[in-house]
Amino acid sequence: MTLNRFSVAPLHASTMHLAAVAGGRATADLVITGARVLSTYSERISADREIWVANGRIAAVMPSGAHRKGPAPKAVYDARGGIIAPGLVDPHIHIESSMVTACAYAEAALLNGTTTIFCDSHEIGNVMDVAGVAAMLEDARLAPLSIFLTVPSTVPATSPELETAGGDLTPEKIGALFDKWPEAMALGEKMDFVPVAMGDPRSHAIIAEALKRNRPVSGHIYGREFVAPYAAAGVTDTHEAIDRDISNNFVDAGVWVFLRGGNPATPWNSIVEAIKPITELGASHKRFCVCTDDRDADDLLSFGLDWVVREAIRCGMKPEQAWSMGSLHGATRFGLGDEIGGLGGGRRADLLLLDDSMKPISTWYGGELVVDDRKITPLLEETLNQRYRYPEAAYNTVHLPTGLKLTPELPTAPVVANAIGIEMPGIVLPHRKVAIEPANDCSTILEKHNLSFVTIIERHGKSDGGIAHGLLQDFGITNGAVGSSVGHDSHNIILAGTNEADMALALKTIEAAKGGIVVVQNGQVKAFVGLPVAGLMSDKRVHEVAAENQALKTAWQNAGCTIPYMGFNLIPLSVIPEIRITDKGLVKVPEMVLAPLYE
Repeated sequence: MTLNRFSVAPLHASTMHLAAVAGGRATADLVITGARVLSTYSERISADREIWVANGRIAAVMPSGAHRKGPAPKAVYDARGGIIAPGLVDPHIHIESSMVTACAYAEAALLNGTTTIFCDSHEIGNVMDVAGVAAMLEDARLAPLSIFLTVPSTVPATSPELETAGGDLTPEKIGALFDKWPEAMALGEKMDFVPVAMGDPRSHAIIAEALKRNRPVSGHIYGREFVAPYAAAGVTDTHEAIDRDISNNFVDAGVWVFLRGGNPATPWNSIVEAIKPITELGASHKRFCVCTDDRDADDLLSFGLDWVVREAIRCGMKPEQAWSMGSLHGATRFGLGDEIGGLGGGRRADLLLLDDSMKPISTWYGGELVVDDRKITPLLEETLNQRYRYPEAAYNTVHLPTGLKLTPELPTAPVVANAIGIEMPGIVLPHRKVAIEPANDCSTILEKHNLSFVTIIERHGKSDGGIAHGLLQDFGITNGAVGSSVGHDSHNIILAGTNEADMALALKTIEAAKGGIVVVQNGQVKAFVGLPVAGLMSDKRVHEVAAENQALKTAWQNAGCTIPYMGFNLIPLSVIPEIRITDKGLVKVPEMVLAPLYE
């Protein structure tokens, strides 16, 4: 729901004029002619069609050349036989993961044909509470993109005894967000699926705030045994279907399945397996959407929702079906199927010109041409240069004590260490028991067992310098350190490395910039992306951040890290099995209890 120059008046304010245009009695603002039209309603592509646009909405879809029989339109665009399709609707994303603000995110989204997103701003909520969510919404209102909110539901992700977050979104706060912001369309992913399944009062009170306002509830779950109680609790979508069988369980339980596609080198590309209830088991695709979830700035440009649609086609879907899953289905899931996601009369004129490979060439947002021949137009350029400025509090969210010891004490007697194992794709982390004998130096122990240090530092100024130490096995780094202020979901600082000095430099670099992600080797910063907005986002344009992001990925790989940095950021996410680490210590999941480093 944008409130800028691209806003489109509600349908009730335009019906008389739209009917007059559709009936050939009034002038269209724009006619896109000479097109093949992809209907997400009938899932067919019809040749020789044109679309009439007025007041930012579709007035009619007609045979090519029909506009010549009535009043001359103000503008005509020749599609030259290309495919006109509705703009893509992404039902689940996190703007903060892209490392850029909402205004900057819009550029990449529009280049890739996405005109509407549903974002869960739980990351900034974890850092800045309601003030962070409100700032994100103000940012979204200035962005040239339709941005709706799924209200963060799990802030913090676990109890204060298990981790320290900057925010605490209580049921009362969540209800107030629904009531204040019309963009709040649903409850965001309920990540604490174990407490939900076990009947935790706070978890269900939060769900109730959505249900009593007739708002849908989004989910996040691992483990087929949780599907039934989760669905019974009112959760009606999930993006975490990681294989065929759990995806099948979800759809049979009445849960929408958001097929998540991502860079195949990351853990976020589960569509290949999760689509198999349709392609192998005969399920209808009517309750399936495609989504992107987490994207960094680089992947945002390279692996947009259009790419996920093409992945669905590659996996066996017909192009018309896949496009419906990328547009109309997401809109329908959130009750907006009569506003966006299709090319019917009265719908918002969010339109794409596609080539035969289903790649976007041009984008109209609210009837305005914002991308033409894969380049942004001067109109969009002007808007992107007037981005929202976050409040000063958002630039001051990293508060660290001094004199921290960043590596654990080494054992002086034989012990068994509770280590965090790294296994691809890198979301679920196994609990490893490692027998360690004393040694004169840490490098001997680390090398023998393929271990590295991992440290979490509380950065919200709430616990007087909370810090926890652990060990990663098979993380791969052999020399140096890496660090990030984006340690999900409480977004404390996570460091990993082989020595105290490089870990200290990584921490100092992050602190000086008020947030970021860094690679250090031999006392030198090899790559750094500054994220001064809440320690999560840059305030630069998306292409600038993407270039920094690419350099970071290269340095990350050169350091030997076995999982991408976005997977590294999940190591503190204490709701995913089997073992995690927060500022309070090692957390065993799903038991949700602390464990010592050494036994």
